[in-house]
Amino acid sequence: MLNKWLFQRVDNSSLIVFRIIFGILITAEAWGAIFTGWIRRTLIEPQFTFNFIGFDFLQPLPGNWMYVYYGVMGFFGVLVTIGYKYKWSISGYTLMWTCVYLMQKSSYNNHYYLLILILVFMLLVPANTYASVDAKLNPKLKQISMPRWVVLFIVFQLWIVYTYASVAKLYPDWLSGEVPAMLMKNKKNYWLVGEILQQSWAHYVILYFGILFDLLIVPLLLYRKTRLPMFCLAIFFHLFNSYVFRIGIFPYLSLAFCLFFFSAELVHRRFLPKKPFYDKEEVIVPEHRNLLIGIFCFWFPFQILMPLRHWVIKGDVLWTEEGHRMSWRMMLRSKSGTASYKIVNKTTGEVNYVKKGDYLSRKQIRQASTKPDVIWQFSQRLKEMYAEKGEEVEIYVNARVSVNHKDRKQLIDPNVNMAEAKWDYFFHNDWILLHEDED
Repeated sequence: MLNKWLFQRVDNSSLIVFRIIFGILITAEAWGAIFTGWIRRTLIEPQFTFNFIGFDFLQPLPGNWMYVYYGVMGFFGVLVTIGYKYKWSISGYTLMWTCVYLMQKSSYNNHYYLLILILVFMLLVPANTYASVDAKLNPKLKQISMPRWVVLFIVFQLWIVYTYASVAKLYPDWLSGEVPAMLMKNKKNYWLVGEILQQSWAHYVILYFGILFDLLIVPLLLYRKTRLPMFCLAIFFHLFNSYVFRIGIFPYLSLAFCLFFFSAELVHRRFLPKKPFYDKEEVIVPEHRNLLIGIFCFWFPFQILMPLRHWVIKGDVLWTEEGHRMSWRMMLRSKSGTASYKIVNKTTGEVNYVKKGDYLSRKQIRQASTKPDVIWQFSQRLKEMYAEKGEEVEIYVNARVSVNHKDRKQLIDPNVNMAEAKWDYFFHNDWILLHEDED
């Protein structure tokens, strides 16, 4: 039964078309970062980047070499599009994208993490077996079918992402319309929709539409009678996000996912009419069956449990940020604040306050004032800088932070020497103040 469910052959038109669109989009993502100035602002101009904790060895290449890095990555995207040396090209892009994701979090976006997951998916699937240079050079590679697990994998993964994104919005500040109003506040000058987005009724439309769309998109795309109207809503939703939030390729990638929900016959007829259509009922169990099932048994429990980890960490994740990343908590809050870093030089006896602008970009300053993990990392960098001069220091941080424009509160215990503080990935860090008794 399991073999039939996973390994029954189905037409592969949706995967082939998705590969071509996906290749174009990841090429645009890589080369677009060069021409929009993202690489310069994020990876070249800053003195250092705030990498994911534990990945300090991943640092941007010196000088202008990150332009070359992204140029090569975009070239891999072109090879994915045309299906040439596919396994090597998708592996190269996956590795390079993952390294950039881990080496900086100043421009963190949940969609960047989603792209890693989809790249791994594309690495596993036979996406180059038709309409590819590989299949043309090696006719034995050509196939018009694929195992059914390909469709099941992507559908289940998307259901996890959208469901968590919906559930995360079920908290007071979103349900009151406060967060949608904040998100729209700086969109007033947008052509055509700017004034509309400032209306309270529009905030409530965004509020409920955001929750319901994320919750229902996958089930209603799976149901034949609601598939077309839901796809039309998806077009509106993702184009709206593209225009209002300027989030790069991801609205278009989300629309491309819909290929896996429509019938294979329709995708074949619309996009690959010259390709033979596969309509047999055949089950082919691959030699690596057990390895694939092992991957699934690790992958999906991880995807389900990872976004839940903040529930077992003490404190409100909106405040502490502990368990926030890789949990599909998208556009849920606004944080602002100020932080001062006091350096007590134990070697010379001097006491100084850090001028953050001497070390950090404007965006990094905002994060080093509101995000506990970045505050900890900046403190460790300062400690290292003084250690290189043979000096030992204590570092005390006075950070007052507001979440969703509420009253500012002390984020970091000002009596804790952050130079000696430890970072705990799995449990609450006690130097982050909670204020639970005050709420």
